[in-house]
Amino acid sequence: MLPSRAEVVVIGGGVIGVSTAFHLAEAGVDVLLLERDELGSGSTSKAAGGVRAQFSDPVNIELGQRSLRAFENFAQRPGGEIDLKQFGYLFLLSDPEDVAAFENSVRLQNELGVPSRMLTVAQACELSPYIVPDGLLAAAFSPSDGHCTPEAVVQGYAQAARRYGTLLRRHCPVTGIGVSDGQITAVHTDFGSVETSTVVCAAGAWSAEVGQFAGVELPVRPLRRQILVTEPVPDLPPRMPFTIDFATTFYFHDEGPGLLIGMSDPDEEYGFRMGTDDRWLGRLTDAVARRAPQLADIGVAHGWAGLYEVTPDHNALVGEAQGPSRFLYATGFSGHGFLQGPAIGEVLRDLVLGRPPVVDVSGLDARRFAGAETRPEHNCV
Repeated sequence: MLPSRAEVVVIGGGVIGVSTAFHLAEAGVDVLLLERDELGSGSTSKAAGGVRAQFSDPVNIELGQRSLRAFENFAQRPGGEIDLKQFGYLFLLSDPEDVAAFENSVRLQNELGVPSRMLTVAQACELSPYIVPDGLLAAAFSPSDGHCTPEAVVQGYAQAARRYGTLLRRHCPVTGIGVSDGQITAVHTDFGSVETSTVVCAAGAWSAEVGQFAGVELPVRPLRRQILVTEPVPDLPPRMPFTIDFATTFYFHDEGPGLLIGMSDPDEEYGFRMGTDDRWLGRLTDAVARRAPQLADIGVAHGWAGLYEVTPDHNALVGEAQGPSRFLYATGFSGHGFLQGPAIGEVLRDLVLGRPPVVDVSGLDARRFAGAETRPEHNCV
């Protein structure tokens, strides 16, 4: 059963939605969360689990850094084990322009308190023993970055939100949003309608459709990304960083006794395809052979596909619509939603409550595209 009314309705049960629900409920707000499938079943459960503050945009640096602190303290608040491994993020750089861009980013990160630094190729190879130096010019590294388990983060926030009285309704697709005289009046579902004056759209790759329900344009498109997990790797190095060959986007990190491996596919077309295929494997195989040839003969245990929700400038959409009143959104993270989830939940809590947010996200307002403005993020994978 759905309640007849809720102070705030959050649409989407991924990390952004459950983090928002938790932070609002903790602040004493009556919250209903609606999820079309299972909690975390969209992009969150398909994420590689990386958490970092190494970005080029100061807002992303602050969101990543604040979220890292939340992940570090997750066992105390909201509670739960998330298997956080802060072994660092290592960006391998083979293009002079990328080296210059990362040098600028590291300077900015350091000004904001992130302990990142530029490394020599030899230092990078020592940190990540599988890589070879051929063609590399430099690397960037931050020891406080790392990775954790996305599903555990979702469940931790969800359980804590429930303790504060939040109802999280699964398998409840939203079919519409009622608007009257510029005000939100209700959220409609297959199981009835709920009166509300405030909606938070955290629907990930499906956010454009949710925005249309309220007449709000959210320029978000879904793009499939595939990930593989290898069979056990003998003598897996301890504390190996999340390693990224930036030029190709080939990346890997430890995953149990094996490795999680991923890479973007420049030929992938926008759409809601969730199945896996072998089309991208040739390019991935070439990248592995060139950058980490020791991994070329390791077998694949399993794999999956998930969706990035991508904006035109690969930066998130976070804010409140000009109309209708009290339609808030956090979407379009272009691969960074999981790692920014804790801080974004705090930001949305503050925006709902009408107070200055913990991080100034005014530059991420969706209206930036109306004036042909963009806010590009360079450090995308």
